[in-house]
Amino acid sequence: MTQKHKTEGFVFKKSESGESDIIFSVFTKDFGKIDVKGKAIRKINSKLKLGLDLSYFSEIEFVQGKSQKILTDATAIKTPKIFLKTPKKTEIIFQICSLLDGFIKGQEEDKKTFELISEVFDRLYDFSLKEEKYQTIYQYFFWNFISLQGYCLQVKQCAGCHEKLDPDNVYFSTKEGGTICQNCFLNDKKAKKVDANVIKIIRIMLSRDWDTL
Repeated sequence: MTQKHKTEGFVFKKSESGESDIIFSVFTKDFGKIDVKGKAIRKINSKLKLGLDLSYFSEIEFVQGKSQKILTDATAIKTPKIFLKTPKKTEIIFQICSLLDGFIKGQEEDKKTFELISEVFDRLYDFSLKEEKYQTIYQYFFWNFISLQGYCLQVKQCAGCHEKLDPDNVYFSTKEGGTICQNCFLNDKKAKKVDANVIKIIRIMLSRDWDTL
């Protein structure tokens, strides 16, 4: 008997397959990134199309076929339709989808990244949030997402000598992968000086302190 799997996920990419199928790339709570085929989902009478589409949060059910996962059921939890009158939010959503598509390749459970995606979309669904804060949401997602993928920026101390940073003399070094002090800057002339307030904001983002941010 074929085993059915059930989970929640965010659809960050889709591509047509054959005459009426769609392959969905979904970042799920229990499996990480999966590609699942919606058979005949482009047909008018398909029940599955109501439950799954690009940038949907959905509860999905699937089985493992010979070569790929096959969608058997889908129920929409959150959809982007509510954002149609706020194109700036829609822009942020597609930026997030693009980032996920660029970084996430293989299947691996990653509950922390799923929780981050869920948190960010809860904030996007807050209609009391002013438009000038939308880009802040994306930056919050970006810095924490790349940190979870193993590219955490060193901003708490010098990435070169590990000494405490002087707020008035902070530099960013691609060579060291983070902020460096003035002494280490002498050995890396390609480093760029950074405003101390920028570093403070990134620290707040990485601490996931949304209220302060």
